[in-house]
Amino acid sequence: MRALFILSSPPTTVPALRLKPATFSAMAEQEAPAPLKSLNSYDPTYISFNNKSNANAEAWWLNFSGQPVSYGDIQPRKSLQMNTFLTHPWIFRASDGAKLLANLKEVYFPTPAQFEEYGCQRYQPVDITAPVYSLQENCTRLIRSMVRKEDICKLEIPEGLRKDLSREPDLLRDIQILSAKRSIKDSN
Repeated sequence: MRALFILSSPPTTVPALRLKPATFSAMAEQEAPAPLKSLNSYDPTYISFNNKSNANAEAWWLNFSGQPVSYGDIQPRKSLQMNTFLTHPWIFRASDGAKLLANLKEVYFPTPAQFEEYGCQRYQPVDITAPVYSLQENCTRLIRSMVRKEDICKLEIPEGLRKDLSREPDLLRDIQILSAKRSIKDSN
């Protein structure tokens, strides 16, 4: 009778994997949808923002922290040529803070650069237009332009409308809402 002996070493424990806190945050960033912000400056592109609306259009670039940086007003029927990058989002607002669209979108992401036959960059047209505002948005804008802020509370209108009139357009709040919408869209 032969005996089979299995020689084995004593059990060893595998040391626990220790992740640095920075590693956890890096993992979380990969899993969470990216906020609305510029990502890098690798791929240049050339854009001509054409204001087709009847209002001054203020051009806002969202920097690497997601903060808006103003590039000034574009007068109606005027253009602003911009050297930018593919991952740099742009938002546009009228002088009263109302939303404007760039190529029919609330947030414009540039398209890849195009060049003329002889290698010169071609400024691609991007049309800035006003959306179809709801009746409530139109009325709110009109009343805000006619009534001083301190007099809104004196208007004999429902409290909800008074609150809507008191809540002025807020670009940072709009960016947060757009980022949240983008996160929901990216997760689906």
